[in-house]
Amino acid sequence: MSPTFDSSKVTVIYVLGGPGAGKGTQCAKLVEEFGFCHLSAGDLLRAEQNREGSAYGTLIQTCIKEGTIVPMEVTIKLLENAMQAAMAENRPEEGWKDERGRFLIDGFPRKMDQAVRFDETVCLSSVVLFFSTLEEVMEKRLLVRSKTSGREDDNLESIKKRFRTYKNDTMPVIEYYTSQGKVAEVSAYDDNYPSIHEDSQVEATGTIDEVYALGSQAARDALSGKYPKVVA
Repeated sequence: MSPTFDSSKVTVIYVLGGPGAGKGTQCAKLVEEFGFCHLSAGDLLRAEQNREGSAYGTLIQTCIKEGTIVPMEVTIKLLENAMQAAMAENRPEEGWKDERGRFLIDGFPRKMDQAVRFDETVCLSSVVLFFSTLEEVMEKRLLVRSKTSGREDDNLESIKKRFRTYKNDTMPVIEYYTSQGKVAEVSAYDDNYPSIHEDSQVEATGTIDEVYALGSQAARDALSGKYPKVVA
């Protein structure tokens, strides 16, 4: 069975990093410069949770509260539907003509089975843009965000559970794609800490703009076809 989208025409960049690593902030800047469609797996799940008549609402609510991962069939279908909707919009930005498109998928894949299924059935990804930082830095950011976010998982108990899930389930995904030469790591620390993965393609520290300079270079490389097309 062929993927829904042709990866020679549709660019998919996975955006990963722990909770509070700054993924959303950086994605917004990449959208502005490159015309990506930014899909947040978490936002899609929260919208589905609140959709009247959703068959998955209670399941998603429980997973978010417990900091666990929603079954991959649910998340992948929501992402595929959102991609199809974006492709049908006839967007005016560069990179969206002649059945072409470019997507930042934020907070996905969070487990290896998600990565394999999406690459095989929806669209082969180009690269993982990985924003790495320390757990204590992320915790501080999330607790500050909790004052205004209104998110039910922005509390200390849920944050700790999310960190455990991230370490146990998502880090192996990053390690796997690193072995394939498909990870661009941006060290989004508040201080000058070293990169976690010696084999990743990008490293940076500093302000939002300094981090973005390296993230945007990774996006340019992905759009130019630098990274290998390897099926998970």
